Amino acid sequence: MLFVLILTACSKAQSVPVSSCDKVVSHAKSILGDKAPATAKMLEQCKAASDEARGCVMAADKPIKMLKCDM
Repeated sequence: MLFVLILTACSKAQSVPVSSCDKVVSHAKSILGDKAPATAKMLEQCKAASDEARGCVMAADKPIKMLKCDM
């Protein structure tokens, strides 16, 4: 559920393809630390997200910025 919120309102980041979900999840987990959901759940949500939302997550450097990423 938290990762869904992570992918909630950023439109200026570069597009990231679904094939990069492992990198996106790894980056998100490094930002979220112990608050990150399970990897399997995050991968599932990453694959369902848009290229732009994945790019937004990759551009985020703080959890609050991840909350602005759009699904």
